[in-house]
Amino acid sequence: MVINIKKSCCMRIGSKHDKVCAQVCTLDGQPICWTHEIRYLGVFIFRSTKFKCSIDHAKRAFYRAANGIFGKVGRIASEEVVLQLIKLKCIPVFLYGLEVCNLAKRDLQSLDFAVNRFVMKLFQTSNIEIVQECQNFFDFVLPSVLLSTRMQKFVLTNNIDLLW
Repeated sequence: MVINIKKSCCMRIGSKHDKVCAQVCTLDGQPICWTHEIRYLGVFIFRSTKFKCSIDHAKRAFYRAANGIFGKVGRIASEEVVLQLIKLKCIPVFLYGLEVCNLAKRDLQSLDFAVNRFVMKLFQTSNIEIVQECQNFFDFVLPSVLLSTRMQKFVLTNNIDLLW
């Protein structure tokens, strides 16, 4: 089987993740590069002592999708319509593949912060209590809550024992 060098790379996860590794070559002598981050099925995994996923790309995708919606409908549509569009179109982009990752508490807070900032922009307020009331009123669930339910569903449907 031929290995595509342009699409292949090496990465180390574990206690020696930051050590320099020997060059890995294919059978025809082409070297495979070492990297700090790998994209696999849309999830970005980065080198660390434990298996970790990066949420930076997910947040970037959310902001891109949310600003695209907000740029098209802006203040023309009601807040309810914009929140429904965000819930149906942007949150799935945001959470894609993250149910397989064991995210740290700060990562979950970062996901929630991104959504809360957008809701603040939508309702033109900086008061988090008002934002939470609006989210409750419009039945808008934060990503941390959605991820925990999606993670439980993923584990139950696939009969997976969590390693972390």
